Amino acid sequence: MSAVGIYGGTFDPIHLGHLHVITQLLQRDIIGHLLIVPAGQPLLRADAPVATGAQRRAMCQLAIESLPADLRSRVEVNPIEILREGPSYAIDTVDAVAATYPDAQIVLFVGSDAYANIDKWHRVEELKNKCRIIVIERPGYSFEGLDISALDISATQIREGSSNQIPQSVAHYIKENGLYASAK
Repeated sequence: MSAVGIYGGTFDPIHLGHLHVITQLLQRDIIGHLLIVPAGQPLLRADAPVATGAQRRAMCQLAIESLPADLRSRVEVNPIEILREGPSYAIDTVDAVAATYPDAQIVLFVGSDAYANIDKWHRVEELKNKCRIIVIERPGYSFEGLDISALDISATQIREGSSNQIPQSVAHYIKENGLYASAK
């Protein structure tokens, strides 16, 4: 049975830390095919995303295009959550991916920061029964998970202008669309 991975996040914006995770998951053959899923309406986040769903999807697509061809062919941006009306629940995304890939094992990748709140997720016990969850260690969080030497970069730093750790194509998109600190 093949496996399909889901790597979700707000991606507001996607940055080099996210690309490092993607690269490590694929280069280490932890997953064969990876779906990048920008969140629609993330409920456990204090603030709504700054960029629209369409903008976050576009930035993810630009970032993925910056990957080497052999990796890029194994990853795709899936807009399922930003196209969905209402709140974004991981269980709904897992169900939809399972319906699209009926013979595949579904693997959900989450950062240790997100996993710290997993008990607050919608229908979490059902989610745990429907897919394998792999926690990615993130700097600054004590939960032990898969160590991929994650980079200490946050989207907040990028939005505030204190970090420029993003692919050049994403930086250009941010500037062109007046997003984040570039609009100041």
